[in-house]
Amino acid sequence: MLNCLSIPGSSNILSTPIEYLKGVGPVRAELLKKELQLFTFSDLLEHFPIRHIDKTSISLISDIHPDTDSIQVAGTLLFTEVVGAGRGKRLIAQIRDSSGTMELAWFQGINWVTKQLQEGTTYLVFGKTGFFNGKPQIVHPELEVYTPARVDGKPFLEPVYPSTEKLKARGLNGRQLAKLTANLFAQIQPADIPENIPEYILAPQQLIGRSQAFRQIHFPASPEDYRKAIDRMKFEEFFIAQIRLNLVRLRRHKQSKGVLFEKVGDLFNQFFHQHLPFTLTGAQKRVLREIRNDTGQGKQMNRLLQGDVGSGKTIVALMSMLLAADNGYQSCFMAPTEILVQQHYASLQKLLKDLPIQVAMLTGSTKTAARKEILKGLADQTIQIVVGTHAVIEDVVQFKQLGLVIVDEQHRFGVAQRARLWEKATIPPHVLVMTATPIPRTLAMTAYGDLDYSVMDELPPGRQPITTVHRNESARGQVYDFVRTEIEKGRQAYFIYPLIEESEKMSYEDLTQGYEQVMAGCPPT
Repeated sequence: MLNCLSIPGSSNILSTPIEYLKGVGPVRAELLKKELQLFTFSDLLEHFPIRHIDKTSISLISDIHPDTDSIQVAGTLLFTEVVGAGRGKRLIAQIRDSSGTMELAWFQGINWVTKQLQEGTTYLVFGKTGFFNGKPQIVHPELEVYTPARVDGKPFLEPVYPSTEKLKARGLNGRQLAKLTANLFAQIQPADIPENIPEYILAPQQLIGRSQAFRQIHFPASPEDYRKAIDRMKFEEFFIAQIRLNLVRLRRHKQSKGVLFEKVGDLFNQFFHQHLPFTLTGAQKRVLREIRNDTGQGKQMNRLLQGDVGSGKTIVALMSMLLAADNGYQSCFMAPTEILVQQHYASLQKLLKDLPIQVAMLTGSTKTAARKEILKGLADQTIQIVVGTHAVIEDVVQFKQLGLVIVDEQHRFGVAQRARLWEKATIPPHVLVMTATPIPRTLAMTAYGDLDYSVMDELPPGRQPITTVHRNESARGQVYDFVRTEIEKGRQAYFIYPLIEESEKMSYEDLTQGYEQVMAGCPPT
């Protein structure tokens, strides 16, 4: 959760050190700071419960069965016993309700727990269930002395907070933290939690106020009130994150200097009119206009291009690089694998064979002699386009006039790796990042909010639709039959395995075993 409490006009009480809260004091404060990083009232306010207990929902011990996950029961403590020694030492307790008995077990904090338990007392017990020697058991349960729930017909939702073993040993388990949080709300006023979203935004979304949301997250009057509080805080987190990203984008648009592509020159026009192998789709034309507009303003372009495989992103990238060359700049096309680099290089070579454009390929396996020639060509600009893997970000790779960086499958590269390319030019180059991963627009605006966003939503004419299906092990024979049929039609197939050889640590299929299975299922004819 974003910390949005320290805003102009906010109350100073939320900045109060945690030791001044009723029930804390210096000793507990040090524990809260060390274990949960709770330093102020504000920190405790944003230490949200992991769940709420409905005290009106109590099951019988007899309701526990092997499929039961977690359960809440109320039972009388019959006895406690410490058994075992050393690491095998544990505390065993038995409780009983009207339907039967069950066992509780602790392997840590035994001394502290033993002091808290009183035989003959009825406890409310909650935890993950299991079976030991055929009997139901809860290990390290949450428990407290049982008091009947309210009888006004409304559910009694009590918060349970994340804690640690050290805190629990000092009497600060999840439910004790609830008491401290209740003390906090008794000490502050609604006005101490100022609103940070205008009413004209809250009202159409039917969102509750901020102060009310904080109170209902901790101590909801009903499950519905809790849901409304969660909705409000989720909206706030995304809303503020979006504002921050938009501010970054606005600042970049206003302040970030970029190289200027002043013209659409001979290389671009010659390729478009004489060598383009097919007619551009409307989506390709739209994206090229967006790129042309971005690069012609003297501001750095940062654009995300998303499109399915086969939508024509490579042609857009190529024509963008021709635009850079027309204006006297070099381009770097970076892809995550050597195979992908080789595919891009072969494609560019074929498409540009009739144009005076020098294209080079640089990868980790490039031979020393060829590498020297490429480095020289990039330094003196006799090479206008380089396609490469991570090898292009090495310090020895220097450009004379780098103007455009294109990153394919950009999520495969770290931010620091991409940034090293930007630093290879005095003026930051334009950036076009491409991905075939489907990204919903709302997610793209959040995850890539600092980038302008283009979508290739058309396939070139004649492209066959791509069908993706999932088959489980029982259908392996059908898959082999399908592959055999396609091969007989003159087509090809390939299989991908996560491992080359069998691994002791991972249970994935390996290439060696897979090859034998494929050869048995699809023998060559």
